[in-house]
Amino acid sequence: MGIETEYGLVEPGRPGANPMLLSSHVVAAYAALGPEGEQAGPSGGVPGPAVRHPRWDYEDEDPLADARGFRLDRASAHPSMLTDDPTRPAAAGPDTADAGGSVAGELVGTAVRRPATDEYEDPGAATTVLTNGARLYVDHAHPEYSSPEVTSPRAAVVWDKAGEQVALRSVRLLAQNPAMPDVVLYKNNVDGKGASYGMHENYLVDREVPFEDLVRHLVPFLVTRQVFAGAGRVGLGQTGRDAGFQISQRADYVEAEVGLETTLRRPIVNTRDEPHADRARWRRLHLILGDATLLEVATWLRLGTTSLVLWLIESGRERPAVLEPLRALRLADPVGAVRTVSRDLTLHHPLELADGRRMTALEIQRGYLEAVRAAVGDGPDAETQAVLDRWDSVLERLGTDPRSCAREVEWVAKLRLLEGMRTRDHLAWDHPRLAAMDIQWSDLRPERGLYHRLAAAGAVERLTDDEEVARAVHQPPADTRAYFRGTVVRRFGAAVRAASWDSVVLDVPSLPSLRRIPLRDPWRGTEEHVGALLEECEDAAALVERLGAG
Repeated sequence: MGIETEYGLVEPGRPGANPMLLSSHVVAAYAALGPEGEQAGPSGGVPGPAVRHPRWDYEDEDPLADARGFRLDRASAHPSMLTDDPTRPAAAGPDTADAGGSVAGELVGTAVRRPATDEYEDPGAATTVLTNGARLYVDHAHPEYSSPEVTSPRAAVVWDKAGEQVALRSVRLLAQNPAMPDVVLYKNNVDGKGASYGMHENYLVDREVPFEDLVRHLVPFLVTRQVFAGAGRVGLGQTGRDAGFQISQRADYVEAEVGLETTLRRPIVNTRDEPHADRARWRRLHLILGDATLLEVATWLRLGTTSLVLWLIESGRERPAVLEPLRALRLADPVGAVRTVSRDLTLHHPLELADGRRMTALEIQRGYLEAVRAAVGDGPDAETQAVLDRWDSVLERLGTDPRSCAREVEWVAKLRLLEGMRTRDHLAWDHPRLAAMDIQWSDLRPERGLYHRLAAAGAVERLTDDEEVARAVHQPPADTRAYFRGTVVRRFGAAVRAASWDSVVLDVPSLPSLRRIPLRDPWRGTEEHVGALLEECEDAAALVERLGAG
């Protein structure tokens, strides 16, 4: 699993500033450090133009493939959907694989044409690959941090928090250059003027599970999980003109049950079929309806419960009976229910089900919890048990006293703060001070952001510690292919011409062409798998030779 976060940004005093240019400056500031500078820590040098850093390999990008069995014609696609770059691919050449069963036989390179000009030089240094295996780039006029792949919800929190530190350091570095603009970043999803930007979740799912089954069984869960995963928002409607407070930042922007789009007619379940792995074995479930959350428990619970529900759906292939409880939870109007749940601060409004019955969001979540718990049985691993216990506890307390969840559930924490100001100063929900407070909640600057003040005061629950997050800024997870990607960037950065989720492209001067190392299996390239090999290779040429790609 992994999280993509698009950060909101402003240049104070210049409301008309170009967001694409600002975003490019933010990404370039961090990218200019290069792998060595990135390792230097918070006191690293001021960005300079001469540093070379890895770019993105667009070869396997396929944003128009639809999980429903077709591909959208490029001429018919909205420009915002074209997240690949067809003018700058690293075109694959003939295989140079050896036939061994060793590490070299599992990570094998292919020859790639060495371009006459640098085809990886994107304008404005718009994308780069980090030593922790993450990607930092400009996406739809926002700086985006896409975390490395991880195998547990707690690890997802750690590397998501690392992304906040990367983003914060980017603007701190930018501020060191007097010729550059001041930029402030926000971890939220709306600008209060009608625009929304995403926090996308990605889960590796068994390809044998029919996509229709994923949609059928997942939608009621996704619609209702906002009761504990929502970040809270001042304002109702896409422009926020109607007074009020709601649970979710993204709810008013969800307009379809399923669909390929991500910036218009946003769906509950996105159908992009871009697995970034072996297509025959896996699909990547790409979810775009969730909120970016700063509270660690909220992020952990969102990822943990969703991955358990996906496991349950996968289990239905072998044990169809485990899915029977879910069949009774289908909603009559899922899209409408997203808004209904978001605006029901009492959490007691019943939703109409497809069979005519009515259940609250909490009751539907309880149905999923009990179905997962029954399927797990006795003796789950420690983190699974922890997620189940917290899921149960939060649902119980939300139903009786939501305020008791203020340390764990973001919308509750935010509402508590806002209600305090409303009561003290006699403010209506349409007062601009409340809207400003909502924005200030998500300010990444520790000295300004309201969340950070609560965290410093011990008013919210932490699952990580500062040292752990600081390590994750520079170090990749050890148990996925992100270890190979991040370690190669760190150790052989000057030779890494480009990388992607499932490849690393190396430029070894002694070879006639570039070499792409494929990473189709997310569980290959771990520290256990290639750690010793990477330590034994003193340069990229040695690595290519050891992998049998030379």
